Amino acid sequence: MNRPVAVVLGAAADRPPPGIETAGTHVELRFAPDAESLRSRIAEAEACLAWRPRGEWLRRAWPQATGLRWIQSASDGVDGLLFPELVGSDVEVTNARGVFEDDIAEWVVGAMLAFATGILRQRDAQSRATWDPQTRERLAGTRLVVVGPGPIGRAVARRARALGVAVSAVGRTARDTDADFDRVEAVGGLHRAVADADWVLDALPLTAATRHLFDAAAFGAMSRVTRFLNVGRGATVDEQALVAALGAGEIAGAALDVFEQEPLPATSPLWAMPQVLLSPHVCGDVEGWERAVVELFVDNCARFARGEALRNPVDKGAGFGVG
Repeated sequence: MNRPVAVVLGAAADRPPPGIETAGTHVELRFAPDAESLRSRIAEAEACLAWRPRGEWLRRAWPQATGLRWIQSASDGVDGLLFPELVGSDVEVTNARGVFEDDIAEWVVGAMLAFATGILRQRDAQSRATWDPQTRERLAGTRLVVVGPGPIGRAVARRARALGVAVSAVGRTARDTDADFDRVEAVGGLHRAVADADWVLDALPLTAATRHLFDAAAFGAMSRVTRFLNVGRGATVDEQALVAALGAGEIAGAALDVFEQEPLPATSPLWAMPQVLLSPHVCGDVEGWERAVVELFVDNCARFARGEALRNPVDKGAGFGVG
């Protein structure tokens, strides 16, 4: 029985994703390190691992992808892959849910602790050989609002609650009972929900509904002690509005791993703001993440070859994973 052909998008045969050779038991692997090679190889493919989110390559090659039935994303977010022709097709998309949540949650809690304990302020004082004793804050007794109560938001909530933080959320629908949150407010109540938050976490996917959800009005609804953390997608934030809110003291600070433009331009005012922590879109990239993604792909390859349901299906119309 012939094995299905799977194209690995954004990787070369001489530099493959670690451990991907084990997928060869279930599929025939082809590698497409650039747009030209993808166009020549996609015609015979039934599956594709988007090792790099090169949606523009895939869209240009789409007329040749007549046999494609499944695309596996190497990340949780799929906004870099989805384009109208794919969304309107019968091709199934799956994501890397289960790989990054705990790692990102540790980064978020680490950022919260860095602010509350004053460790970074003390590090700056150390670099100047300055003795700077100041009182610090506690996490316990503060309030976190998670905007986007998906797997990442829930992983953060569980850790924050263990440290004595009260945690609520903003999601698609409101509910008074939830295993991880004191309450979930509907997105229409975002401004009300963040009004008395000490911490606001953006864990949103990028969709038409979430683009620039955090605008000047949203930051204006927060208090002057609020710190904003973003591990979702950069374009869910109006970055100019964030810079203005920080500059005017409307919010107390921000910890950002994602940005509207990446890499963040050297001209961005965010670089020079002492109340801002910047991270280059690596909050989930702990040692071993590539192998974990490949293991998920291999498992789904086995399911695909057997005609079974795949793990981590994505609702292409909504723009995020479900289930």
